[in-house]
Amino acid sequence: MTASDLPDFKADLHRYLQSARDALLWKLEGLSEYDVRRPLTQTGTNLLGLVKHAGGVELGYLGDTFGRPSGEPLPWLENGAEPNADMWATADESRERIVELYHRAWAHADATIDALPLDTIGRVPWWPSGRDEVTLHHAVVRVVADTHRHAGHADIVRELIDGAVGMNEGDDSVAPGDAAWWESYRDRLESAAKQADRRA
Repeated sequence: MTASDLPDFKADLHRYLQSARDALLWKLEGLSEYDVRRPLTQTGTNLLGLVKHAGGVELGYLGDTFGRPSGEPLPWLENGAEPNADMWATADESRERIVELYHRAWAHADATIDALPLDTIGRVPWWPSGRDEVTLHHAVVRVVADTHRHAGHADIVRELIDGAVGMNEGDDSVAPGDAAWWESYRDRLESAAKQADRRA
């Protein structure tokens, strides 16, 4: 096997990371300022907050951890910031500002991935001393997993807002069916859940 036959692990990791990034941002499209911000779970999960959080994660794990600070001010992550300040957007934080920050975070993270070998060791500043070492490979996998997890949250939040589903435009990744089919399908699931509960 020659070097040209080896898989391009960086390219694979980047492809999965970018697909999650794109899905997360796509969930904002066509929504009002209220809808991108409003909390739809007991813990306040909201679309714009997920994007804001994802940007901070990339700048931290794929920037600061490898001695490559971005210089982006992130007051919601500083000491003394209120809990969960990275998980929602204030009325003064525009959608455009947060999306632009996320794009800059991508560029910074991608530059780190391009510049360093996957076995490069970094130190995660917010992990306990002595347990803070991580390879770039580990950090990228962590960010891919985190971003896909939050893209899944965004899937559910967006569906609750207006019924829109899917990973991206043209790929809804769900079974075919009109509104009547989905209503019938959901009713069947509800019925099965009640039957199982009665048997328990």
